[in-house]
Amino acid sequence: MTQTFILQNHDNHFFGKNKEWLDGYDANSLFKTIHKDEAINQMVEISSKDYKQRVKIIACELDEKGLPIIDIAIMPAPLPKAPKAAKNSDIPEAIIDLFAAETADIDSEEDDEHDDDEGVEIIEFSEDPLAESEDTQKPLI
Repeated sequence: MTQTFILQNHDNHFFGKNKEWLDGYDANSLFKTIHKDEAINQMVEISSKDYKQRVKIIACELDEKGLPIIDIAIMPAPLPKAPKAAKNSDIPEAIIDLFAAETADIDSEEDDEHDDDEGVEIIEFSEDPLAESEDTQKPLI
């Protein structure tokens, strides 16, 4: 077995390959390197982007699959799983395009409704602000 280096922050989460913080239960998705200087460079890069992060380097042994063996004492609580997006592969593409076209038609109809002048009262203003009409009241002063 050989040694590898992984990164852990102050919340006990581990740095992943996709530059996100993970709970470490999927060891395959963790950032790991056999070079300590590469781990230090990554730690400095993380700290420079977010000065609130307190990152430390942890040396781990590798198992037979080449994955780091993490001590259970330093493992955080599991992060909640993100809901999986619905697969569109089960829905035929023609139906997806149909819904997209209907949505576009509805949006354009709503815009057209606001353009019509039906049912809109047109207000006309006179140049004389004190001109009397049936709709206006006399000034109180």
